[in-house]
Amino acid sequence: MDRRSFLKTSALGSAAIAAGTLMPTSCSSGKGGVKDTSKVKLNISFQEGIAPGESLAEKLDFMEKLGVTGFEPGGRGLSGRVAEIREALSGRNIKVSAICAGFDGFILADDAAIKESFDTSMREIVAAAGELGSTGVIMVPAFNGQEPCKPHTLQTRDYLCEELHKLGEFAKEHGTTVILEPLNRRECFYMRLVADAAAICRDADSEGVKAMGDFWHMQEETSDYGAFMSAGSQYLQHVHIASRGRRIMPGEDGEKDNYVEGFRALKELGYDKFVSFECGCEGDHETAVKNAVKLLREQWALA
Repeated sequence: MDRRSFLKTSALGSAAIAAGTLMPTSCSSGKGGVKDTSKVKLNISFQEGIAPGESLAEKLDFMEKLGVTGFEPGGRGLSGRVAEIREALSGRNIKVSAICAGFDGFILADDAAIKESFDTSMREIVAAAGELGSTGVIMVPAFNGQEPCKPHTLQTRDYLCEELHKLGEFAKEHGTTVILEPLNRRECFYMRLVADAAAICRDADSEGVKAMGDFWHMQEETSDYGAFMSAGSQYLQHVHIASRGRRIMPGEDGEKDNYVEGFRALKELGYDKFVSFECGCEGDHETAVKNAVKLLREQWALA
């Protein structure tokens, strides 16, 4: 190709790129996106320690008054709480969202006894989650401090996908899923990006294996919008939220607590699952929770 042809081709390419940047944002959502995002609702969920109250009933009363429609209990001892949680939610406009971990061991354990402990306890939680109509059980393949752990190699990734396939099929049988949670490199070097989790979901090849994003853990993402879009509606099953500096209530870290770009992705994806609070609190508990819910709804509207 001579210089003149090269420049002509380059100019055409540049024009195409420039035109692409002027396309409406609704076109960028890709397959499965929705055009009218105004109809996509924000479904807020609380982990059990978020709402003030001495008893579960008092916590749920507080949540109902705020219009919170999801409840995320911990997985530890969940099988023994199924009847209690069902009774507590009876007649309320609140559903069980995800189940937060609670299993023993870990899936990438190099010690057979630790792996067996994971298999047994995780399946018990998954079965209970299915009874409660939960969207899934959250899991991390391995935290940095969990030893002995299989090495971070391609062979280990293949092994993980095979094990997740079996676990995902078990979850499907119980009407629920397992949800992979990416963290950050200080906590988990193996899976740090939402795209990492989504790729593992794809390769696990089971509809029972899903992914999630956590606004606080998403410190290594270059874009909140891009992170959620990388999972897409096919794999994105749950979202955690906290303030973006100290992992306390949204809004307690001031201007850092901006979720608009992430919310825009969720709206364009037609995301109909839950955005669940996983955080501490620095100020007055009741006031901070109310302010946080108000902030999220305002930013969802802006998105």
